[in-house]
Amino acid sequence: MRTDKKIGVIKSVAEIGAVGHRIVQGAELYSESVLVTDEVIDNIDKIAYLAPLHNKAHCLGLRACKKVLGDKVPQVVVFDTAFHQTMPPKAYMFGVPYEYYEKYHIRRYGFHGTSHKFVANRCAELMGKDIKDLKIVTCHLGNGASICAVKGGKCIDTSMGLTPLGGIIMGTRSGSLDPSVVTYIAEKEGLGPQEMSEYLNKKCGYLGLSGISSDSRDLCDARDEGNERAILTLECQYYQITKYIGAYAAAMGGLDAIVFTAGIGENDTELRVATVEGLGFLGVKVSRAVNSVSNRKEAEISTPDSKVKVYLIPTNEELAIARDTLRIVSKL
Repeated sequence: MRTDKKIGVIKSVAEIGAVGHRIVQGAELYSESVLVTDEVIDNIDKIAYLAPLHNKAHCLGLRACKKVLGDKVPQVVVFDTAFHQTMPPKAYMFGVPYEYYEKYHIRRYGFHGTSHKFVANRCAELMGKDIKDLKIVTCHLGNGASICAVKGGKCIDTSMGLTPLGGIIMGTRSGSLDPSVVTYIAEKEGLGPQEMSEYLNKKCGYLGLSGISSDSRDLCDARDEGNERAILTLECQYYQITKYIGAYAAAMGGLDAIVFTAGIGENDTELRVATVEGLGFLGVKVSRAVNSVSNRKEAEISTPDSKVKVYLIPTNEELAIARDTLRIVSKL
């Protein structure tokens, strides 16, 4: 427990001055972090159908904190989707009947927004430039992964879609597919909608393609031993990341920096090199020597003459949430 005499971080709940919560889905209701009210909790609950595994649990946590701490301790919710609300309609709309957007709010939402925002702003600080003047691609690469185009400090596109299933291949998630793949497998295997969703979210990605593991470290070990499916899986991942970076450079009309972050992005030296080595036409050059010793710590891994800066920046979503919480409650 947090109040445990040996391992606790506080002596009593009376020490808590505010609580910040990470919320996965805020849909189009919230474009920034907000103070928690009963209405906010109800709204998060109402859009739970867009993130059923997360929003219901978030609401339980919010109500539990309110019950334990009372109304005198303010709470703040920080949405994964908020940073992506600056995407233009051409980036977030899907090619389905418009009525489904109006009726069911089907569109691209994107996730990991708190992380993308944090590392993009930190990148600007490291470059000594105003983020409003920069075009940055941020790569949040973990067991769940997403890539974001940040132009002038605002998200203009991101790889995840309606749910965290879209985008590049991930630990157990398929990433984006030809929709016919879904219906074809469902028909052949006799799977219903919920079973198919479970299949795509938990049995695909690294695990499904490699047949080895959902953990990239296991795949890297197997690759080093010559396992062909591990090699294929990692090559698919690297290729997809490279495609997104190139596409987002085109979408932004240029590229000033690439940022790698999260568990894989911060720890996989081979991935960082493999994903950018095909971007030499953009002027990207990476120092293998610097990259090889830069795991888990902030570093510029591009060469001095690289036209595009490449950074490893450890994400800190907890700090970002704490900062937003402090900023909001300080105004009370």
